Amino acid sequence: MDHTQSFRVAVIGAGPRGLSVVDRLLTNRRASAQLLPLRIELIDPFTPGPGHVWRTNQSRLFLMNTPALFPTVVPAGDTVRDLLPSPAGLSFNQWRELMVAGTRAAEGLSDGDRRELASLGPADFPSRPLYGRYLEWTYEQLRKTAADDGVELVHRRTEALGISREADGRLVIELEGQQVLAAEAAVLALGHLPALLSPEQARLQDAAERHGLTYLPPAVPADVDFSRLPAGEPVLVRGLGLNFFDVMAAATVGRGGRYVSTGQAAGRALRYEPSGREPQLIAASRRGTPYRAKAKLDSYVPRGIHLRWLTREAALAFRADGTQPGFDHDLWPLMHRDAVWAYYSTLARVAPEELNGSAAEFLDRLDAALNLPGPEWDAAKEAVLDSCVPSHRRTNLEALAQPLGRRPFKGANEADNAVLAYLEGDAAGSAAGEDDPLKMLIGALNAGRSVLKAVVADGGLVEASWLTELRGWFEPLVEGLASGPPPERIEQLAALVRAGLVHFVGPDPRFDVDEARGVFTASSPWVGTEYAASTLMEAMMPPNRVDRTVSPLLAGLIRDGLARPKVMMSADGTPVLTPGLDVTLPPYRAVGVSGEPVKNLFVLGLQLSSVQWGTAIAAEAGAPASEGSRTLQDADDIAAALLAAAASAAESGPRRGRAAGTDDAGRSAVPMVSP
Repeated sequence: MDHTQSFRVAVIGAGPRGLSVVDRLLTNRRASAQLLPLRIELIDPFTPGPGHVWRTNQSRLFLMNTPALFPTVVPAGDTVRDLLPSPAGLSFNQWRELMVAGTRAAEGLSDGDRRELASLGPADFPSRPLYGRYLEWTYEQLRKTAADDGVELVHRRTEALGISREADGRLVIELEGQQVLAAEAAVLALGHLPALLSPEQARLQDAAERHGLTYLPPAVPADVDFSRLPAGEPVLVRGLGLNFFDVMAAATVGRGGRYVSTGQAAGRALRYEPSGREPQLIAASRRGTPYRAKAKLDSYVPRGIHLRWLTREAALAFRADGTQPGFDHDLWPLMHRDAVWAYYSTLARVAPEELNGSAAEFLDRLDAALNLPGPEWDAAKEAVLDSCVPSHRRTNLEALAQPLGRRPFKGANEADNAVLAYLEGDAAGSAAGEDDPLKMLIGALNAGRSVLKAVVADGGLVEASWLTELRGWFEPLVEGLASGPPPERIEQLAALVRAGLVHFVGPDPRFDVDEARGVFTASSPWVGTEYAASTLMEAMMPPNRVDRTVSPLLAGLIRDGLARPKVMMSADGTPVLTPGLDVTLPPYRAVGVSGEPVKNLFVLGLQLSSVQWGTAIAAEAGAPASEGSRTLQDADDIAAALLAAAASAAESGPRRGRAAGTDDAGRSAVPMVSP
């Protein structure tokens, strides 16, 4: 390749992470002394920016679970420290402010976008199509920047079906329609992919086919045909995480119902007026309760949270000493201290009259206990709490993990009432914000999660601890506490329970098929009531497991040996197949079946779940690149490697063989497709 021949990069997946790669390529190329000829091929059947998940034609009832102030796909101004700012993009909140200002930049907005923006503040939760509009706008700015800088940026509205490697090292990408595209390098920014059903799910789907039932498997919510939920009939819903609230919205307000203010306090602030076309949702999850709602805050982490024990310096001290920490033994005790302090210091501030003795003395004693070394602190902490805090104001790990307790219920009504009390209390806690002890404890866990993401990445945690501790018990706990929906969703759900439109199966549910009656069933060993329905819906995304993917591209890469799932060793030495791909250290080149890295095939995003924790969390505006904006750091590392390869190719002179993107006769192998 010489200076007149472009270095061709294929970015497969044009959603948020694909945008970040494009931005980092343009930014770092502009900052370099050598303006290398560059051609970026974005390959995605969906519109660049929104991609599959954030497309702008989906229901505005589907909300993000992060406030407007949080997400970004580019380092914009001072919104992400440590990286060169984007010449083209803004954070979502900066874009929101620009659109509200009524400039010409807002001309492409729909009436629905304008109405939503008019009522949206930085602490409010945007709809997914509005976030998609931001991503669409960001791509357009990047496209203009690329044109101004002489970079070819092409979107191919098609699917990549496979990748092969030529003898000279170049990659040949098979596209839908029997087309091919050759490139010097490729980046897999694939996002959510379809996956095989689990054996249990396959059994339920088979039963549906035999009995003429309706089974809705895991899916991206915007892909679901909610009209298949029968009006006035029971529908079994497995999952009370984020997807459940999309089901709830589509089946209620989406069918003409509405929420009316009652004028009462948070928890009982809404009443639901049905349209008569709603199904009756029978919901279930392992805990028996939904994720806890986000608190109403003007920041992502409560401003009153300042980590004292799980600081970045303390957490990285193990690495500095040349050791790998374990989660339970080394990191959780630090995080646990911060959570305990957040809860009880808030309690002492907002309800000092409930403590035995003065609040100041209590906090002094608690602080001394938490600062004791080794295992001594936990027993000392318990002694202080026993003497100063009444039992109804205490909290502990078991109570957080099992909010309904391990106790039997007398029947369905008692179970529903228990969940309703949980919902009303959670909504009241969200409304109290920084004055709620539990929400502050969750805020401390959320702040600690950002530190953990940086510390445990890339082999920073003992593998056995990663498998059984971090991913085994802690991830489900913190997801249920800190990754919940907007606070209005819990308030709405409570109103639906009071209206008799939502019921709860109970903890540890079992889903089955009654072959004699030809119906799905759901029951809990703690409740004793069996529900039956002709419709069962999985309120969850397809599992993010590369070994279960049905993506032709990813499955083909693994089959052909250009990629492989990562294997970790359990505590007893048993190899365990993990959900993500095996990759090198950053810039995350795929590792092939031989154990050797594929030097020009890079991975970004969800398929890094076995070397990073929390890959589904978007980049946080204002966070350090090494922590809350790790995705942008990863994209920056990949872009730097790509530009270095382009510089090396330019220095080595013209490449022999056919030009990228041509067949053996030199003809164009891929017709040009307009972005």
